[in-house]
Amino acid sequence: MSQPRSVPEPESGPAPGARARLEAALTRIWLARGPWACALWPLSQVHAALVALRRAAYRGGLCRTRSLPRPVLVVGNRIAGGAGKTPTVLALIAHLQGAGWRPGVVSRGHGGSHAGVLDVQPDTPATLCGDEPLLIRLRGSVPVVIGRDRVEAGRALIEAHPEVDLLIADDGLQHLRLARQVEVVVFDARGAGNGWLLPAGPLREPINAPSTASATLLLYNALAPSTPLPGHLARSALAGAVELGAWRRGEPATREALERLRGRSLRACAAIAQPQRFFDWLRQAGLTVDGLALPDHAAFEALPWPRSDHDVIVTEKDAVKLDPERLARDRPGCQVWVAPLDFQPEPAFWVALDNALAAALSARGAQGASRTPHPNAAP
Repeated sequence: MSQPRSVPEPESGPAPGARARLEAALTRIWLARGPWACALWPLSQVHAALVALRRAAYRGGLCRTRSLPRPVLVVGNRIAGGAGKTPTVLALIAHLQGAGWRPGVVSRGHGGSHAGVLDVQPDTPATLCGDEPLLIRLRGSVPVVIGRDRVEAGRALIEAHPEVDLLIADDGLQHLRLARQVEVVVFDARGAGNGWLLPAGPLREPINAPSTASATLLLYNALAPSTPLPGHLARSALAGAVELGAWRRGEPATREALERLRGRSLRACAAIAQPQRFFDWLRQAGLTVDGLALPDHAAFEALPWPRSDHDVIVTEKDAVKLDPERLARDRPGCQVWVAPLDFQPEPAFWVALDNALAAALSARGAQGASRTPHPNAAP
């Protein structure tokens, strides 16, 4: 596997804005079947035909699915944009570790510049591997390997980390080449939007696309199910706040730190798919924030907030791209805070997941026969 290299960061430049506004406009268009969505509908039919042809190629054997010598749990969504995949992956890692598993993660590495397979290290630049894989590596403390081909990435991870006994494929739902035992499909409050495929709607594939997994679980990152499909709910809330340097050292966020930020004038920066959601969470926590929405996966090559800002609060996904030493040099007197997300699926989801993994191991035979099922798993 390739080793990480140092990537220099430009010190200044214009703050991005046009792309963030375009992403927000598309999100609004995709919520209804209005004039713009209708104008794009013919293109969505082309997309639908291509999706159907690709799936038919795998069903007919023209394209081959590859299995790995470890069980595979795929996390993904059917809609474009963030629905909560990364918080789901982090919650899965914590649960699986508590149940005795030794998971590893494979990811596409979206937003990173590395073209091959890369074993992500804590000091790998986000510009090289992508912000989400680096966040998973830092927060999950598990092996993470990126690669366009998730099968190749999975093989490389197992070779480098033979102790791993289960693979989580981050954003791998549409990567049909990778065989999987369990799928977790994540929806947020948008549900399926207007129900149309890209570019007329938000769907990457039909909402009821068939699965090749032994079990498929739906997880709603919302207050209530947002599609007609049955699933489980997850609760999202801010876990607290922590200073950037302390977060980098692994110190946890606290509610007390969040409380101390009340009454201050804060600049909130978010380079995520739905930045407004982050701003709303901060305001619901009683903070006074001026939101600065950036394009999803923005690299922070230039610090986007004004030099006059003294307190800035960011997401964890953005924190991985901010160097405390650089900030001290380029923004003296500016304090950056990190506000992690507390993501908690309901208990019934964990029971269903444990049961699905136990069934998958039984189907695989002797390879998983020695593992003790989770206490909540069905006999």
